[in-house]
Amino acid sequence: MSTKRKWVKASTPPNSDINVTPLVDVVLVLLIIFMVVTPLLEKDIEVRIPETEDVPVEQMPQDNSQLIVKLDVDGTYSINTEPVQKDEYVNKLKRMLAAKKKEDRIVFFVADDKANYGLLVGAFDGAKQAGAFVLGMATEDIPAAPAGVPGDPVDPGAAPAPAP
Repeated sequence: MSTKRKWVKASTPPNSDINVTPLVDVVLVLLIIFMVVTPLLEKDIEVRIPETEDVPVEQMPQDNSQLIVKLDVDGTYSINTEPVQKDEYVNKLKRMLAAKKKEDRIVFFVADDKANYGLLVGAFDGAKQAGAFVLGMATEDIPAAPAGVPGDPVDPGAAPAPAP
């Protein structure tokens, strides 16, 4: 018995091209998903901000042992309102901090808004070299105590404070 093979000839030649239509559909769906989800994934940087407290000027403690370094616009340093030369800054601060216990070696900085940032960083570095344990930054200029506050020394040549 002989079997004959029959061949069926296709009416069109075989197609070896890739069908890209489903690929484009999938890519567009993924693009839409990422466009919708991406804004939801933005992470915020958490910053720990200290709590603020409004203290009336009359109740502010007058502590002469507090060290406050002020940086002016022209780049001059002042320690507790006493101007200091840049080359004497570290040595003077070191002498002032040496008299304190380690945990009491706190230095606060007040810088003018237009002061050079590099000089402020230099003041921080100088305070650390001088032995400061804690560095603090004041955001507002420290107000002078008004005349007539109990406990303040009175300037003998000053005019008396007006009565409220």
